[in-house]
Amino acid sequence: MTAVPYTVLKARTQTEVQRSADPTVQQAVADVIADVRDRGDEAVREYSLKFDDYGPDSFLLTAEQIAEVMARVPQQVIDDIRFVQDQVRRMAEAQLASLGEFEIETLPGVKLGQKNVPINAVGAYVPGGKYPLLASAHMTILTAKVAGVRRVAACTPLIQGEMPDATIVAMHLAGADEIYLLGGIQAIAAMAVGTETIEPVAMVAGPGNAFVAEAKRQLFGEVGIDLVAGPTEVLIVADETADPFIVAVDLLSQAEHGPESPAVLIATDEAVARKTMEHIEELLPGMPTRDYAEQSWREWGEVHVVRTIDDAFALADEYAFEHVQILTAEPRRALTEMTHYGALFLGEGTCVSYGDKSIGTNHVLPTRGAARYTGGLWVGKFLRTVTYQEVTDTESSAFFGKLTGRAARVERFEGHARSGDVRAAKCRGESLSWTSHTF
Repeated sequence: MTAVPYTVLKARTQTEVQRSADPTVQQAVADVIADVRDRGDEAVREYSLKFDDYGPDSFLLTAEQIAEVMARVPQQVIDDIRFVQDQVRRMAEAQLASLGEFEIETLPGVKLGQKNVPINAVGAYVPGGKYPLLASAHMTILTAKVAGVRRVAACTPLIQGEMPDATIVAMHLAGADEIYLLGGIQAIAAMAVGTETIEPVAMVAGPGNAFVAEAKRQLFGEVGIDLVAGPTEVLIVADETADPFIVAVDLLSQAEHGPESPAVLIATDEAVARKTMEHIEELLPGMPTRDYAEQSWREWGEVHVVRTIDDAFALADEYAFEHVQILTAEPRRALTEMTHYGALFLGEGTCVSYGDKSIGTNHVLPTRGAARYTGGLWVGKFLRTVTYQEVTDTESSAFFGKLTGRAARVERFEGHARSGDVRAAKCRGESLSWTSHTF
């Protein structure tokens, strides 16, 4: 229970955040994964026909098909995709440069090191459905390629029975090595466990609906995943300097993601909060995406008024939301005052939609409170930080042999102890108490 005092102007009508999939979803996902594991391509084709009415001989797009798609897409769309991908690439490359490798010598001839090794094969899922989220191609495929992943197999479904041209262009330009026109549970399962025509990957990344998220959750361990994402979340911290109209627009911009997308306002000024609510009521009737945005706002929207900006930051941290937007006189204060968020958006000149679509930071972010313990997708997710060690000095090896022998026997690991014993004995010409062998 929160220790921050606040006044509730609007509470959500849905009172419980579902942190695990509905049992029906869990069973449906388990059945599809088991079937794909057992029957491979045949099962994948059957499910694709069932859910997307699409069952070609091969789901893999050929170079000729991709070229045809590229020719259909307007040049402005291609130019915009290239620009946004350049932003994403620059961010990912800066992240990569920040990850150091090193080798240190702790004793004479004792070298300890760290290397960052890319994952060999990654499966990238780019959602389709009602909205073609082509920006997810930048976030998953491009970031993986910057990390050095050799093979990226990417899947995206048909959109209402049609080829998702712009999404395919984005996937191609991002560097996908294989593009499959395949969606849903069957896509995640095919990439993770492999089929006759789809080689399995070591990690699956990318957002998706409840079935996709549950498929990733069930397959985690067999493959790595980026994270299990739930409905999009936005929280805005506003003070008396915030423009209520902009606050309203920004809240609804994220509410349109789906009927369960929470949108929360924490304000230090009651007048700003109430005016924001008025603007939302004025804007909703004219929104083309009202079917999702209105349900989301009615059922999951919240508006709270607190006394101070410190209280606002503290309450926002308790939510640990995916997107946190700071519309205050000193937005950069949030960088030092807050710790629980997927991504921060500072000041009126910035909005969550920039992060979703164009600015270059990754939009695959933690939801449902996961920001308390993890960040979002970034270039480091596609790397394995591994260590190595080398001892070339005989006296140093003897020293560690004796030390390891003593330490292992305290833990009753005799085999470990003997591995240390033999090195100490060989380096120093000593005998071993537990064998007649000599060096």
